[in-house]
Amino acid sequence: MSPEPEKNTHTPRNVVVGVAGGIAAYKACHLVREFTEAGDNVRVVPTPAALNFVGAATFEALSGRPVDTGVFSRVDEVQHVRVGKEADLIVIAPATADTIARIAAGRADDLLTATVLVATCPVVLAPAMHTEMWENPATQDNVATLRGRGITVLEPARGRLTGTDSGAGRMLEAAQIAEMALTVLEAGSFSRSLEGKKVVISAGGTQENIDPVRFIGNRSSGRQGYALADIAAHRGAEVTIVAGDTDALDTPPGADIVTVRSTREMKEAVDAASTDADIVIMAAAVSDYRPENEASSKLKKGQSDGALATLHLVENPDILKGLVDKRKAGETDAVIVGFAAETDNPLEYGQAKLERKGADMLMVNSVAGGAVFGEARNSGWLIGRDGAIEEITDGPKHVVAARIWDAIEKLTQSRP
Repeated sequence: MSPEPEKNTHTPRNVVVGVAGGIAAYKACHLVREFTEAGDNVRVVPTPAALNFVGAATFEALSGRPVDTGVFSRVDEVQHVRVGKEADLIVIAPATADTIARIAAGRADDLLTATVLVATCPVVLAPAMHTEMWENPATQDNVATLRGRGITVLEPARGRLTGTDSGAGRMLEAAQIAEMALTVLEAGSFSRSLEGKKVVISAGGTQENIDPVRFIGNRSSGRQGYALADIAAHRGAEVTIVAGDTDALDTPPGADIVTVRSTREMKEAVDAASTDADIVIMAAAVSDYRPENEASSKLKKGQSDGALATLHLVENPDILKGLVDKRKAGETDAVIVGFAAETDNPLEYGQAKLERKGADMLMVNSVAGGAVFGEARNSGWLIGRDGAIEEITDGPKHVVAARIWDAIEKLTQSRP
């Protein structure tokens, strides 16, 4: 489940939602709603084939604007040029194999391709097609061509396709597409800068059982960790998420998910995944302590032994410090990035934590007053081992993730 779009927090943008002729066209209705509810001006430009799946009246009702498909519509307004020139963002969802090929070839024989050809704003394509079409060398060449021109082609999801087929090629959900498109708008198009890299990211909170019905935990939703995984996947990385308690988040395309519950389980999973990893990011909010003894049955209030009233805690293993120790022992060569959530003096405590743990970089943020946990936005500071501090200004968590990744990639390039 993705977070709801922010409401009217910016100057309305002119967003063109292009819709190609595929069964996933119905999802475009939800995408239009994502942008309109965020306060944007939306113009839907379908291909003629798209109207076989969703009628023009539906798109007109959702967007509040007319729908045309041909370059000869509203010629007096020079519409085939004006729509693209006035756009702040173009998102095509679904982007079929045919539409991708036509855009790559520079075609302009319908309103959608003409709009893309004239546009100077960011363009984002969300593919939707059968696995064989997506994996076909012709499609992959076209995708590479578009990416080389600065157009963002999102990775499709894996899952149920038309009929009984299942595999890569399923269109991302509308909320995911909107999130990634707005990230491109703020942080720039996605390059394939992490192609060939193996990335491990921990996310969410861990839980330590007191008894079968109670546990010690925290408020982490896992959204920042999943946003980091999302950006990594779209930059071409092979991503493994070690997920604790998360908020039923949408899985980043192509990512492997290892589900854990306790800190000890998370350590075991991170250690196993990090052996051949290039980059490990510990974004999870782990429990530092656990009950010394876990009760096998529910503890009753007012029991004579006071087991529920007084908990005896023991320290959990330090996963981040353990990763650094593994690297010192030659068991991994990964770049290691940690997170620190602080309520007081975040920079001071963050610098001390980085020194104590020995990681390459630390993202520290303030969670005073319940901030950040479960929220759509984040901010903080990136602290490097060389003492450098980079402020990460307030923004959506995917935009923050993109900025963190920019810093990590810069760090990896400077490694001996």
